Order: sequence, then C-alpha cells, then structure tokens
Amino acid sequence: MRVLGYGDNIVDRFIDRRTSYPGGNSVNFSVFARRLGADAGYLGVFGDDGFGDLLKEALLAESVDISRSITRSGPSGWTNIRLEDGERQFLDWNGGGITLAEPLRPSPADLAYLTGFDVVHSSVYSGIEEHLPTLRAAVARVSFDFSSDDDRRSDTYLAAVCPAVDLAQFSCADLSYRDTRDLLSTAIRFGAGAALATRGTEGALFLDGAAFHEGGAEHVPPSSIVDTMGCGDAYLTAFLLRLVQAGWSRTHRADAVDVAAAMRAAALYSARQCTAEGAFGHGRPFSDADPEAARAALAGPAAPLPRYH
Repeated sequence: MRVLGYGDNIVDRFIDRRTSYPGGNSVNFSVFARRLGADAGYLGVFGDDGFGDLLKEALLAESVDISRSITRSGPSGWTNIRLEDGERQFLDWNGGGITLAEPLRPSPADLAYLTGFDVVHSSVYSGIEEHLPTLRAAVARVSFDFSSDDDRRSDTYLAAVCPAVDLAQFSCADLSYRDTRDLLSTAIRFGAGAALATRGTEGALFLDGAAFHEGGAEHVPPSSIVDTMGCGDAYLTAFLLRLVQAGWSRTHRADAVDVAAAMRAAALYSARQCTAEGAFGHGRPFSDADPEAARAALAGPAAPLPRYH
C-alpha cells in the first residue's frame, strides 16, 4: 500500500521539556503509516530554517519519501505547548509559518505523482481546500482531518469541503455523543463518503455512509502516559490503513466485521502513542539562545490557536 500525507507540518515546542518535536497532521500520518508497514510519502512546504531542517531530517530518518516536497524562504510553523497531567495545552503559535502562508499548489507533475497512491491524507491546517476536487480526481481515496475547530464544523465549510473527501475525520472529545453523531451525519449529508470521530477516552464513532459503528478506547495506565500528542493521528492512520486493506473504497463499504477490526487496531495503536514523546519522537533540546526558539518565545499568537493532532 502507498499513502501520502499532503500539506501541513509544524514543530511542537514543549516549553516545560525545553524540547522541540517534528509534527503536523499530514506529517504524523505519513510517519505512522510507514511504521505500520505502508510505503509512505510526504508532500508539502518546508521553511528554510532550523525547524525546517528538523522536520526534513526526522521524515528521512523514518524512511518517508519527501523528494517532491519544496523548501521556501520563510519561517517554519511552530506551536508552544505545555503539559498538564499528560494533556497538551496549546499556548500560542505563529499561524503555521510559510507552510500555511504559501501552501503547495499541485502542479501537473505533482498530480501525476499522486496517481500512484492508494490514499492521500490532508487537513484543515494545509490550506489546500480549493485544490481538493483536483486531488480527488487524481487519486483513489482522499482522507481529510477537520480537527476540532468550530469554524471547520460550520455548514458553510462542510458544504465546501466534504464533496471532495472520501473519509472525513473529526476530533470530538469536546462534544456529546449525540452532537458527535449529528456532526458525522452532517458531513455525510454534505457529500463525504464516510466520517470518523475520535473521542479520546470515550472511543470513536464511524459512519460508513449508512450505518454507525462504535469502538472503545484502550485503557492506558496514567503512570504510562508521556503525553497525548499525535494520539488522534495514530488512531486515524491505523484505522484507515486497515479499512483500505479490507477493500474499502468509494464504491465499496467495509463490512461490520472489518470496521470493528479496524477500530480495535486503531485503539491499540493510539494507546501506544500515549507512551511516546511528542508526535513521533526526534526531539531536539532548545535554549532561548537558539534563533528559532528565541523568535517563538518573543512572538505572540498570530492566529486562533490550533487544536490538532
């Protein structure tokens, strides 16, 4: 299986640890997919700074193909994070840096490259919404993470994006069970092929286009939790890969047995992620003397804070 993360990357700066970690929804997807045995690539824009180098070096170390990604003059995206009882608290960010300010526009050569993948995954932090119909025409399946931001759950946004998405994923730990079901139903009504909601310790819900499926969360002893960064991305990746292996596509729904197996595998993989540092390791200690760290420490929020990966 060949899969591609398309779009966002970011550096997660853990203030209490004084350590920067590579991350971002699309990057995490690519790394987790590679670790799960898929042939994985990442296509996006890197900044020409130390954070950009950290991201590229980590992806290469994980055997993720970045050969078609580009580097632009500008800062990498970063977010400042503090841990409270193992849960991440987002403090501020720079709006995604050059990756979101000048997102990748797919060229004819890029589209030809994309045709070789079974799944292309992206997110609301990639700035590629207008290109999703073009991507969907080029690839077998498009997965898209809507995160948990309220403006990405509006009817206007869902109506614009869902028709070009085969699997819509939402982070719904903040929603009630009923509201979560309603959100997934709305995504399907606006054109998504299927919709998945991760709900933290409450497990997950999946709407295959017609029927709901529920999956529980795997318990992780509090003493084993390092942080929760990347847990939702880990769930999505493991779930999606198992669905595709079972034959799920635009024209074929996975049966209930296969969905249950995918949700179980995803819960186990997500639980494992809670015991890892950052999204997927590769942390780099920083001091306030580091150029990127100094800029991040001095800057205030450039945009509403993200609630992602």
